[in-house]
Amino acid sequence: MQNEIEILQVEKKIRTRVKKQMEKNQKEYYLNEQMQAIQKELGSQDEFKNEIAELEERIRRKKMSKEAVERLKKELKKLKMMSPMSAEATVVRNYIDVVLALPWFDRTEDKLDVEEAERILDEDHYGLEKPKQRIIEYLAVQKLVKKIRGPILCLVGPPGVGKTSLAKSVARATGRKFVRMSLGGVRDEAEIRGHRRTYIGAMPGKIIHGIRKSGSSNPVFLLDEIDKMSMDFRGDPSAAMLEVLDPEQNFAFVDHFLDLDYDLSEVLFLCTANSLHSIPIPLRDRMEIIELTGYTDEDKLKIAKQYLIPKQTEQNGLEGVDIQFGDQAVKELIHHYTKEAGVRSLERETAAVLRKIAREHVKAPTKGQSFKVDGKYVQKLLGPRKYRFNRAEETDAIGMVNGLAYTTFGGDLLPVETTITSGKGRVTLTGQLGDVIKESAHAAVTYVRARSLVLGLDPDFHEFVDFHIHFPEGAVPKDGPSAGVTIATCLVSALLRAPVRKDVAMTGEINLRGKVLPIGGLKEKVLAAYRAEITTVICPRENEKDLHDIPKNVLKAIEFKFADTIDDVLRWAIAPLAEDHPNAALRAFLGGTAPTEADDWRSSRQWVRDRDLRERADRARENEPVH
Repeated sequence: MQNEIEILQVEKKIRTRVKKQMEKNQKEYYLNEQMQAIQKELGSQDEFKNEIAELEERIRRKKMSKEAVERLKKELKKLKMMSPMSAEATVVRNYIDVVLALPWFDRTEDKLDVEEAERILDEDHYGLEKPKQRIIEYLAVQKLVKKIRGPILCLVGPPGVGKTSLAKSVARATGRKFVRMSLGGVRDEAEIRGHRRTYIGAMPGKIIHGIRKSGSSNPVFLLDEIDKMSMDFRGDPSAAMLEVLDPEQNFAFVDHFLDLDYDLSEVLFLCTANSLHSIPIPLRDRMEIIELTGYTDEDKLKIAKQYLIPKQTEQNGLEGVDIQFGDQAVKELIHHYTKEAGVRSLERETAAVLRKIAREHVKAPTKGQSFKVDGKYVQKLLGPRKYRFNRAEETDAIGMVNGLAYTTFGGDLLPVETTITSGKGRVTLTGQLGDVIKESAHAAVTYVRARSLVLGLDPDFHEFVDFHIHFPEGAVPKDGPSAGVTIATCLVSALLRAPVRKDVAMTGEINLRGKVLPIGGLKEKVLAAYRAEITTVICPRENEKDLHDIPKNVLKAIEFKFADTIDDVLRWAIAPLAEDHPNAALRAFLGGTAPTEADDWRSSRQWVRDRDLRERADRARENEPVH
């Protein structure tokens, strides 16, 4: 009886469950039928079918890679089986639209007229010979070879020298579409490679987005501020750029959103950066570096007269007004109202002058009114001078040497001062210096101590004096391996009270053996010396090859001395002024008859031996009995 009752209870449960399931299915069937009827009334079902048919037609007509066609057919097959109102259908539809919108084989024909391209580049930019030559070379090779893998050129230089505008001119000269992508502050790898479709709101990366926006598979693609990329927990975007910029890989670039190979080999990539050291070495290896140095004062004058003043005159509505903008006014703006390597601030200050002229013209418009702009008129309009550039001292000074520095604003004169006081050999460095320049100072002190006997100093002179080495303009940070020669000359001058020539400037690094090592940025440093009216520049022998970059008028105005050792530097900077110096050893050294390093070492050892004998005799005398 118990078994029978249990069987009946199980059958009752089964009947109840089946009844509920049937009711639920009937309810779902009823609701689905109702929804389809509503959609039919609204026309959405027919619209979805029309959309599917339209996508099929677009896939059939669009010229794509074989892999892309197969992938889209699969995605379309999945889309047909989905409800048009489902979230996944929206994702699939978006994916198909993105792939179809890409210019797989749509390209613009290059203008391969080299002379026309050269004319356009010269029309848009003054100077910048190296970048222009490289672009012309690319076009010449493109004309000879049917397909060349797009080069990756990196324009490195300070702000305002025309890196971004040069890229636009390249696109205009080649007849290609132009795409600009700013990489400043990009931290996420997905910004480059895109997001996977499993994420909500997934989208392709900026590379694919830029190609899609241009509508061409071979645009000029500018990667602006590539040195400003950073990394965090979301990945390293600079590592993701390796695949984009490597000519051996970018013919099959894979975006995470597309998950298809896309050919970037025909894209002409141009990168810009302010500094080279902040670009990772593997990424730098993929690029061809072209350095854009700052403009000379003559270049800025010509740029202002030919480009900036006409442009700002038009923008400020002064085309019909007689304005005579003299060379002296432009030089006043360059020297005393701007401090930069480029011309961006110069354009702003030029616009400020013209705005004030526009105000005066509007206040009292008269027929035939003219404005003559000279240096004094610029000061009247813009107020007191904002900047000054360092000039050479008026007299030869002891313990003061003209150094040369390369800054983000171009070159500048960097005077170095040294004062010797009584003390215990302490070295004090001031002027907001970096680690590299501090190490140069310590190396210079050690070298001077090692050459003490040759210079007529006691080997233990440092035990009785303190050195204070100061770089003026203490609020400006200074660093770099090019001040060792300047510091060593300054120390010798201060110790021996021998003046240094006021018309000499120098640059170079030294090692502990006194060798003068090569430096960078010679062109900018020489231009700074030229502005400061320096007549002689001392630089390392190995930098003699860099003179071809310096303008001819500067080469004529400056005498160059190429040093192998610090002894050469001292003889050129101090010798003419120390012929009557009381220190015989210094006179011999400057005259070229100083002992060799081996003799110097032997003399130093003999001096120490004699000093020990003197000290022993003094102690013995102190212990003698008093009679």
